[in-house]
Amino acid sequence: MKRKTMLALMLAVSMTCSMGAATTAMAADDSATEESADESTEAADTTEASDEDQKAADNVAALIDKIYVQERNDTTDEDCKAAKEAWDALTDAQKELVEGENADPDYFGRDTGDASLDDPRNQDEIGEQELLVLSFGTSYNDSRRLTVGAIENDLESAFPDFSVRRGFTSNIIIDHVNKRDNVLIDDVDAAMNRAVDNGVKTLVVQPTHLMHGLEYDELVKEVGNYADAFDQVVFGEPLLSSDDDFAKVEKAITEWTADYDDGKTAICFMGHGTEADSNEVYQKMQDLLTKDGYTNYFVGTVEATPSLEDVLAKVQAGDYERVVLEPLMVVAGDHANNDMAGDEDGSWKKTFEDAGYQVECLVRGLGENEAIRQIYVEHAQAAIDSIAKN
Repeated sequence: MKRKTMLALMLAVSMTCSMGAATTAMAADDSATEESADESTEAADTTEASDEDQKAADNVAALIDKIYVQERNDTTDEDCKAAKEAWDALTDAQKELVEGENADPDYFGRDTGDASLDDPRNQDEIGEQELLVLSFGTSYNDSRRLTVGAIENDLESAFPDFSVRRGFTSNIIIDHVNKRDNVLIDDVDAAMNRAVDNGVKTLVVQPTHLMHGLEYDELVKEVGNYADAFDQVVFGEPLLSSDDDFAKVEKAITEWTADYDDGKTAICFMGHGTEADSNEVYQKMQDLLTKDGYTNYFVGTVEATPSLEDVLAKVQAGDYERVVLEPLMVVAGDHANNDMAGDEDGSWKKTFEDAGYQVECLVRGLGENEAIRQIYVEHAQAAIDSIAKN
């Protein structure tokens, strides 16, 4: 089972719901206290306990899978509560089966790069003008540095009068990076409190989100809770906010993959997807690519439509020999490494290979593209310009 625990556990742990019931004692724990138990009985009980521990961990993983979305929906609160209660009810040993040394290597055993090369941007003494860059986050250190970090660096170069700081919305990613690499990244509340404590008067917030939607709106609301502490607070737009943005992103991704555009290769971009109306951005990008003659470019999503099956059908309708896969996501994290480029059944790579195609995966986030980063700079500039008009 693929355990998409990063965002899901953040959602579950961050819920302010009641603690779950205590876990029923495992057979191994009981047998350990029985002085009369012989070695064979203890071994059998230990095996049984291990199976029960794994079953409990798998149950939590299934609940977590259900809430692995980047935007809230009508059942998120209820689903998060159920996942949190199930998580809280696990023993420490059972939790290790979900996130410990023996966990699914797709999530915890992979070498993700040197965290010390990345700047968490949580320094104090930052002056009266701050540009806060809010991202979902990723525990993939190299990707974090090359995407979110690169966006932050470009914003710092473009706006030297502002102190650029970082905030992540995923607390489970923050906790995981802190535990694993001893690097602490601010969540939204910590970033806002840091700005208040540092006496910031003008706060510009630039999210690295791909689109408008529930999560973006939630951020605006959350930051708004601190608005009275500042003289001015303004928000930059997400990446795909206007027709001009779509045109620029189209140009960026087609130029980035031009070397693969040989007439025999289908170039497929994998987005996240959401049940919210904002999911329409993926079809809009597909329609734009097709209209502009990029008929061998295809856009799909992990969680919504167009689906992998939709993309596969379109590719099979053409005369292609090779498939290039690339994430339509700011970072190349769990989805890019596992759902797209993983070797397990159900991944995009394995699905296209099983369909008879040569497959190459470009595991890189949109944040690595300079033209994409420039769009965020332009959006931050528009936000800053709006301050002067007020």
